[in-house]
Amino acid sequence: MLSSFRRVFRTKSNQTHDPHEKPASEPSPKPPTRSQTTKYYSGIQTLHSSEYDEIDIVFVHGLKGDCLKTWRDQTTNEPWPKTMLPLEIRTARVLTYSYDATVVGKKDVPSQNRISNHAANLLTALASLRQSGNTTLVTARQRSEQHLQDIVNFTRGVIFLGTPHHGSSLAKFGELVSRSVGLVKETNSDIVQVLTRDSEVLARIQDGFQALLMTRSKDESSMIEITCFYEELPTKRYGMIVPKHSAILPGYTSIGIHKNHAEMTKFAHSDEPGFKAICDELKRWMNKIQQAKSKPQKSAHVAHCLVPYSYNPDFVGRSEILELLKDQLGHTNTQPQSKGHLRAALHGLGGIGKTQIALAYSFWLQEASKDVSVFWVHASSAERFSEAHANIARECKIPGHEDPSFDALSGVKDWLQSKESGQWLMIIDNADDMRLFFPQTDNFSKSMSNNEDSLGQFLPECSHGTILITTRNMQVGSRLMKGKRPIEVGKMDENEAIQLLRQGLQGDESTEDLLQLSSRLEFLPLALVQAAAFIQENSITANDYLELLDGSDKDLIDLLSEDFETVGRDSDTPRAVAQTWMLSFQQIEREYPFAGELLSLMSLFDRQAIPLEFLEFYSEEKKRAESNIRMQLVKALGVLKAFCFIRAEKGGDHNMHRLVQLVTRTWLIRKGVMTPFARDALLAVSEFYPYGNFEEVDICTAYLSHAISVLDLQSVECDEDRLLRASMLHRVGGFFLFQGRYADAERLQREGTKIRAELLGEEHTETLVLRLDLSYCLQSQARYEEAEKLAVAVLEIWKRLYGEEHHKTLDAMSALALNYYDQDKIEEAKRLWTHVSEIRKRVLGEDHEDTIRAMSDLALTLEEAEEVEMHKHIIEAKTKANGADHPSTLISKSHLAMTLYTRGEVWEAEELEAEVLEARKRILGEEHPDTLVSMMNLGQTWTTLGKETADTRHLYPDVDLFGDAKRLLEECVRLRTKLLGPDHPDTLQSCTWLEGCQEAMELADRIEVDTKAVELNGQVEL
Repeated sequence: MLSSFRRVFRTKSNQTHDPHEKPASEPSPKPPTRSQTTKYYSGIQTLHSSEYDEIDIVFVHGLKGDCLKTWRDQTTNEPWPKTMLPLEIRTARVLTYSYDATVVGKKDVPSQNRISNHAANLLTALASLRQSGNTTLVTARQRSEQHLQDIVNFTRGVIFLGTPHHGSSLAKFGELVSRSVGLVKETNSDIVQVLTRDSEVLARIQDGFQALLMTRSKDESSMIEITCFYEELPTKRYGMIVPKHSAILPGYTSIGIHKNHAEMTKFAHSDEPGFKAICDELKRWMNKIQQAKSKPQKSAHVAHCLVPYSYNPDFVGRSEILELLKDQLGHTNTQPQSKGHLRAALHGLGGIGKTQIALAYSFWLQEASKDVSVFWVHASSAERFSEAHANIARECKIPGHEDPSFDALSGVKDWLQSKESGQWLMIIDNADDMRLFFPQTDNFSKSMSNNEDSLGQFLPECSHGTILITTRNMQVGSRLMKGKRPIEVGKMDENEAIQLLRQGLQGDESTEDLLQLSSRLEFLPLALVQAAAFIQENSITANDYLELLDGSDKDLIDLLSEDFETVGRDSDTPRAVAQTWMLSFQQIEREYPFAGELLSLMSLFDRQAIPLEFLEFYSEEKKRAESNIRMQLVKALGVLKAFCFIRAEKGGDHNMHRLVQLVTRTWLIRKGVMTPFARDALLAVSEFYPYGNFEEVDICTAYLSHAISVLDLQSVECDEDRLLRASMLHRVGGFFLFQGRYADAERLQREGTKIRAELLGEEHTETLVLRLDLSYCLQSQARYEEAEKLAVAVLEIWKRLYGEEHHKTLDAMSALALNYYDQDKIEEAKRLWTHVSEIRKRVLGEDHEDTIRAMSDLALTLEEAEEVEMHKHIIEAKTKANGADHPSTLISKSHLAMTLYTRGEVWEAEELEAEVLEARKRILGEEHPDTLVSMMNLGQTWTTLGKETADTRHLYPDVDLFGDAKRLLEECVRLRTKLLGPDHPDTLQSCTWLEGCQEAMELADRIEVDTKAVELNGQVEL
């Protein structure tokens, strides 16, 4: 049931009554039985009437509803409009309207009437009942009969109970059901189709209804009150029938009823909150009508409306902001008239919907207050501001306006501040330029100059007038608000965005596609409207548009640059999102040059968590000679935040809107200044990004996205910039190497090596350092021959340049030795490590970190007994130097565990390896190559222990060594396949151990089964 609850008010003149006297009820017709239903399909029934009636309240049920059952709780015998409402509203005649609301016929053939037919029937029935007139809502305006026209003039309010103004998802299901049942029964699926979300008929009804409300708002005595009630609970079977966003109308009162859709029209007791809320609304309306009648007639005041746009029927949502505006501007019903001047301001990103909200508010105010004039002033330039004031002077016939010497700015201000102007609202739209409104007294922007004719002085201030400002610049809004904070207009929520897209699209687009499209466009209203226009004009689907968005950044910018037509956009300003923002970029660049520089720089970093120290470094580099660098940075960031291009986070970092970032980069390319800013961005990140080892892992992780972003720009030209790039490639490649991202590391290291070799030479130290890193990277990918060739070449060069005992020569020897070890060339590895260890001891001493590292490597090649003692000594030294959980210490612990395992001390090895695995997971992460080494080693150890304890495992049913080993090795195989590939030796080794574990498990299971069988046979023989 999708029910609407409509009440139609009529006033009677020259009638006395006692409102406290108990109402006299007249009996209502007996409710129709099932067999009698057809005779009541159309018509009005009186539920209550008395001689003191001043208004009519008409109840209209929804589809599949009933004129009595819809309003009757199952615990009562009579509908509450008959029994309970007259006790609260004592001067009302209560009526109920009945019509054929069936969709699928039972015994009878359902009516084939459409919405317009039912509306016309209701209108005619009301006209017949009331000879002096009352109303229905839309259709009377389109009919010529005077008695029907009169009904419109007496309508005072409409209450909607769960009415799907924007359709219901269940209606689509109902339409399908009615069509399928129609194969065997008579149905009326057309009337259900009207309630689907994409219904054109429903959209036309809404447009007509809104137009009627605007027309009636001109006269307070005939203004139509609107209140929407929505369900708060889902039904058990279908969930939320009419969600809140569909049940309410923006700009009008909305109230929740804590029931589901089927129960929200049924009340059993007068203390139920839903019933009380409905009665409270009716009483409020009646008091307002009485107050209007009792007010003395004022001299006629002509309200003016100078709004350059038509009503936008596609406007959706923003109800919270509209309510805030009512409160701040003193236009709420409950708020006492302010004695001071009130202002409100909307600020937000260009295209976020500020002007549309102001437009919706202006039309609402025209409905709510017939005596309030509305003046729209474009404030994008001084010329347009003056032109708007000249139009106001002409429209309002301000004395002297025809005189060529008339000063429109001062004249309009003086007239608006006089009582002669009456009540008014002035909307200052696009007040973005600080210079236009206030004289500049600081040196922040060199391009600014003092302006004695600043427009701020021409804004009127009086108690009978209010001002609403829209601005992209929060600082301007705050100044115009005299220090009060403007209302920030943010992105739409999911429901608003989907509804906005549905308004602009024709076709059965899925909610999932519309939600995905909204998310990709970051719920930005202008981008959504632009997308809908493109989809309509090119006859594509939302999914097709999503595929276009999946193209390159250039494709996305092209889509955001597409021009289109929409209501409420100034013809002198660009409509497309990209051009709208570029207009703001130009203004910032003109008025706040340093802020423009920061915006350009920030767009080249990753858009999230941009560190403040990057910006501080840039500021110091660019403004070394100036003394107030910190103040300039604070002000420049303030400008960007005021325009909503960036947002500050805790800790000083800043985030940037993704689409803003792309448009800013495009702006830099079009201006031809991408290269210098790309260099500045690379320099800033390079200043803070360290080489990727364990000690620097936090900084490397935090800044990695920014490093990748500046490296992806590929916009360097001179040799100095190329060397700077090579340095960043080296550092980021080192971090990838530490993380085990070997393919990424190799790609960066090869590019860095090429740049350094070309610019510095093949034998330059920095070139050789990168080559040695590349050698280790290749070795980690089991490309041993390539790695060995590189390491040997580097070693030979350093031997020749620095000699056998130089620390770089020893580093190359250690790298080559590790390569030999991985290839099982143990003796070659031992020879090199022994040589390195002896030199390190002699030159650096036994306790030096490099000496300990060399001894740790050498220990891998010693005999088992000697190796155990060496590892224990090394672990003690590393723990003392670096801590027990340092990766270097954990490597030595892992080596010791495997040595113990090889010697048969399996339980001791298991305890140590389990400790290492937990530490590596915590310190390095579950997918780090070292963690996977421990995972495989522990799985191997558990498999061996499972074999050794297979005969006694029945004694420990809670211990499953084989199962634990299998699960651990399976995870190791999965992660190594993902990280290293299926053919890497480490992956193949893990697979071998997993197969061995599975075979051992199966063998143990077979032995256990055989043993039980033998025991059972022995018992049988006995």
